[in-house]
Amino acid sequence: MATNYITMYKNVLTDMLDRIHDTQQENIDKVAQMMADTIREGGSLYAFGPSHAGMIVEEMVYRAGGLALMNPVHIANLMPNCRPMNLTTSLERLPGFATAYFERLNIKEGDFLLIHSVSARIPIVVEMAMQAKKHGVKLAGIVNLDFATKVTSLDPSGKMMQEICDVVIDDCGEVGDASIQIEGIDAKVAPTSTISGCFIANALVIRTCEKLLAAGVEPPVIRSGNIDGCNEKNAELFKQYPGRIHYLN
Repeated sequence: MATNYITMYKNVLTDMLDRIHDTQQENIDKVAQMMADTIREGGSLYAFGPSHAGMIVEEMVYRAGGLALMNPVHIANLMPNCRPMNLTTSLERLPGFATAYFERLNIKEGDFLLIHSVSARIPIVVEMAMQAKKHGVKLAGIVNLDFATKVTSLDPSGKMMQEICDVVIDDCGEVGDASIQIEGIDAKVAPTSTISGCFIANALVIRTCEKLLAAGVEPPVIRSGNIDGCNEKNAELFKQYPGRIHYLN
């Protein structure tokens, strides 16, 4: 009987999500508290991830069921629409790139930044984390800690991103990200970090909303623009936070 690799992948994902649920609740709660505090204190939320790690940014920003105050950090030529695609690999390893870019962002002291990096070793995320800390930004990371503890930093500082963050959530994924070994192929297929990252991202939204409600604050949740009347409700929502929602500018 042929091996059902799709079932194997489903089992890997189920086990991974169970491990996140069972082992990362405390850190998810801590990060959600940082996000809720930032919202209550008048700050903005930001999310960043280079290349495919940036897909959790797309999950969190201007999305039905997401938080209106979550702003994307989009750096040109670091997203999957870059051509040639392998330019992203060169740029994310370029020392000084993140530092120069951070100086042009709107992120200020008291804001919150979430960085997603599977390996946590490349200069773009290490520098971004260091600049955030330097500027008094609340900083959290989503990292594959098994992966990140088996590699060394590529940043000139020698630091890993998880060493800099205030709180790190482990995505409980595979070393190298891909998870399924098909007989006859010497490389694994089927990565896991997008699914784990999006699960964590939405868990953070859930807990942040719960914490805001407990503090007597209405969570700034975006509605689906494909439901009649919701575009108008979203427009009213955005008006409540002048100077804190930057992706509409």
